[in-house]
Amino acid sequence: MFAKRTFYVGKDHNCSFAAMWKHWYEAAILKSERKRKMNEIPVYLFTGFMDSGKTSLIKDTLFEQGFAKEGKSLVLCCEDGDTEFTEEELAKNNVKLVMVDSETDFTEDFLKKVNTEYQPEQVFLEYNGTWQMGTLMDMELPKYWVIVQQLATVDATTFDMYLANMRTMIMEQLFSADVVIFNRCDDSTDKGKYRRNVKALNRKAQLVYERADGSLDERPEELPFDINADEIEITDADYAIWYMDCQDNPKKYEGKKVSFLALVYNPDKLKKGIMVPGRFAMTCCVEDVTFIGFKTKYDRENEIPHKSWIHITAEVHVEFAKEYKGKGPVLYPVSITPAEKPEDELVYFS
Repeated sequence: MFAKRTFYVGKDHNCSFAAMWKHWYEAAILKSERKRKMNEIPVYLFTGFMDSGKTSLIKDTLFEQGFAKEGKSLVLCCEDGDTEFTEEELAKNNVKLVMVDSETDFTEDFLKKVNTEYQPEQVFLEYNGTWQMGTLMDMELPKYWVIVQQLATVDATTFDMYLANMRTMIMEQLFSADVVIFNRCDDSTDKGKYRRNVKALNRKAQLVYERADGSLDERPEELPFDINADEIEITDADYAIWYMDCQDNPKKYEGKKVSFLALVYNPDKLKKGIMVPGRFAMTCCVEDVTFIGFKTKYDRENEIPHKSWIHITAEVHVEFAKEYKGKGPVLYPVSITPAEKPEDELVYFS
C-alpha cells in the first residue's frame, strides 16, 4: 500500500484559483528540504474522466505555477486526451513524459522500471478515469514515492449524467481527493447538489468551481428550506442537505429552532442524557448506507427507546463535543413526539 501525505489545507475556496496554488506551492517549498533529507519523491495524483481537464491542470501546475523548478519531473499519462504536451515545453522545463497505453501495462514492475530509467525528483500521475482506483491504491509504489496530493477534475456539464449512469465509477475518483475542481460551470450549475454528493463521501475535500473562461463561480448555494423561519421545518427530502450544511456551517444555525422526523440512536452504552436522532443516508449506492445524526442533550433521554421514530423540535447550539473533535452543532429538544416509520427510511444527498 502506498503512503499518502496531504499538505494543502483550506476551506472550500473563496479565493482565486491562483491564490490557492500559491498557498499549495509555498507549502511544498517549505517541505522540500525535509523531503530531500528523507529521500522522498512527491507524487501528485490527478483523477477524472477524459476531457475533464486533467492534462490542462498538470500543465498549469508545472509550467505556470513553477513546480517544474523543483527538480527533474516525470509525467505519467494514462490516457490520450485532446490536450497534449509539446516537446519544446517538456525539454525547456526538464520534464519527461511517459505514456501508459493500457491498465495491464500499469504494474508495479513498470513503475519501478520508469523510476530507475528517469530517476525523477517529482512525479505527476494522470490516472485514467475508466481504470479501477483500487488497482492504484493496492500497489506498492517505487521506493521513496509518496503521494502527497490528489486532485480530481470534473466537467460540470456532464456530472449529472455520470451520477445517473456511472455513479460508483465517478464517485470512486472523488472519494479520497484533497481538491475537487468542477470546471465549465455556468449559471445553471447546481453547486449545492455537487457539493453534497462529494461531501457525503469525502468530508475533507476542498471544492473549487470554475467557469468556462477560468474565472471562479462564486454564486451562493441556495438551500431548499427557509433558514430565516422562526422554526426551520426539515422534510425527509431535505434532511441530508440540512445535515451537511449544518455540519459544515454550524454557526449559521446557532440559536435557531429546527424540526424533523428522526430515528433515534440511544443504546445503553451512550452517556446518560445523550442521544442521537438522525437518519440512514445513501451516500453512493445501496451497499453504502450510513447513519447521520446530531449529538443531542436531553435529560429525559431514558424515555426515548433505542431505534424508535420521533418528531423532534430542537434548538441548535454550537459547542465543543469530542464526537466532533472540536466545536459542532448540538441539539437541545424543545418538544419530542412519537412518530410512524416513513415509507422510505433512507434520505439522499441529491
